[in-house]
Formats: sequence, C-alpha cells, structure tokens
Amino acid sequence: MERKSTTLSIVLILLLFAACQKNEKPTIDVPDVGTIDEVLPPLDEEGETTDDEASFVLPEIDLSNWKVTLPVGVNGKPTEVEPPEILDYATSETLLPFMYNDSTDGSLVFYTYPGVTTPNSSRSRTELREQLVPGSNNTNWTFAQGGSLFGELAMAEISTDADGEYHRTIIMQIHGRLTDAQRDLIGEDDNNAPPILKIYWQNGRVRVKTKILKDPGATGNEILYTDAWTDDDGHYFDETVGFDKFTLEVKVSEGRMEVILNNGESVVYDDVNIQKWEVFENYFKAGNYLQTTDEGSFAKVKLYRLEVGH
Repeated sequence: MERKSTTLSIVLILLLFAACQKNEKPTIDVPDVGTIDEVLPPLDEEGETTDDEASFVLPEIDLSNWKVTLPVGVNGKPTEVEPPEILDYATSETLLPFMYNDSTDGSLVFYTYPGVTTPNSSRSRTELREQLVPGSNNTNWTFAQGGSLFGELAMAEISTDADGEYHRTIIMQIHGRLTDAQRDLIGEDDNNAPPILKIYWQNGRVRVKTKILKDPGATGNEILYTDAWTDDDGHYFDETVGFDKFTLEVKVSEGRMEVILNNGESVVYDDVNIQKWEVFENYFKAGNYLQTTDEGSFAKVKLYRLEVGH
C-alpha cells in the first residue's frame, strides 16, 4: 500500500512539471520605440496635446508677381528684392527683419521704420510692388484694361507721436507710371507718375485719397506732369477697424475706381479726373509705407491674403 502511494505521488509530480513547461511564455524580441513620453505628443494640464507644429498657419499670398522695397540700402538707395528671390523670404537674411511669417495667425508681417527712402519720397517703407512680368517694372496696366486687388490685413503695432496720437501708414496704393515715350515727351528723367489711389490706416480707421487735376480743363501733355495733379480732401470709411482684421477690395475699370471695406461700405470715383487718368499706366502696391520720420517711430502691418486680377 505504501509503495502504491509513493508511485502515485511520483506520477502527480511529473504531471505538474509537464503542465508548467507547457504554459511557460515564450521570449519575444520587442523593438525599442522609446519611452511613453517620447512616443506620445506632450500634453497640457487638461490632457490636450501641446504639439505646436499642428497649429502652424501660413499666409495665402503668392509673391510670384511682387517685388518688395525695404527701409535699408546702400549708398542711399533702398534694397529691393524681386522674384524669384522674394519667394525665399522665409529664409532670407536680407528680408527676415522686415518681412516674415507669423505662423500663429497665418499672416505675413511687414515691419518698417524711418530709414532709406526712394528717390521721389522722404519716407521709408516695407512695401510690395506689382510686377506683371516677374522681375520687370516695364509691363503695367491701364484703367481701360482694368484690375482688382483684394487684401485681408490688420494693423499689428504702430508708434505714437508726441501728442500720443498713432502715426499713420499707407497699406495699399495704385501708382501711376509714364511710358518711355511719355517720359521723353515731357523731358522727365524717370517714369514716375502720381499715385491715383492711396489707402491709409489712420487712427484706427481706413482713409482713402485720390488725385484730382488742379485744372479740370487740362488736356493732352499737360496731364502727364506730376504737378498738374493734387490730392483730394480724402474719404474716411465710417467703420473703425482698430487693430482687428479687415478686408479691402479695389476694383478699377475704364473711367471708374471703387474701394470696398469689409465687403460692405464702399466709395466710388467716376468723375472727370478718373476719366483723364486713362493716359497713365498703373501698378498695385501693398504693405507698410510709414508716413512719418519721427525718431523711434515704426509700424507692423499684417497681410493674411493678397489677390490680384486683370
């Protein structure tokens, strides 16, 4: 009886050993993917992701047909950057201080201060100039050919004067240009003509100015001279834009020019001055043309969208 019991114990022990061997987990080689903190995006106190790359936004602006003028230069001549170099503005050491992306809100920032100026101005700018043919100023358009400019923009920062009033800056323009034949006809040494449209950010409001003839009866070559024209009294839009985002649209056609703020309020010019302006070529401008030389003054204008049609 004792022997039979011993034999049974041995059998039970062997069965238990076999079961343990059968249930033993195999060894698996797991690739090293880092710690949990390295694999998962960082989280804030609420458990939400703090991955900044997910919030980067770039402006909707094609610079293929724009050059930019800066408030710095050499020998009194401002630096200008044309296509295709301007397309690399985000990595350009020349442009980065004055023209750069704010990826937190998808804007292209134009920063300027009193510095080097163009030959026909005493004020400096960081401003785009339309080029229908990239890299050339020689191909432009007339009102008869027409054109449109749409911009979504905002004033980011601007300095104040001694009285605590904000300085002003020009944010859009239509600038006139003499053809080579017109230039030679009136004996000018460059192709510059007056700007038919200047749009200002001024004390938180949008102000529009255009040109009118000193003598409405002027004809022929008389119209081509810059001093034949003067500024009108200007027009303020009723809406205050302050430092908020807003839109501007400029539409030009034969004998007519219209400026529209925020897809609503508009001002139309269709008088004899616009009709006689037909003699000039034109180009659009946009950006930040600071209208002061006060020491320490500056402005930052943001462009979110900029679209041109012809």
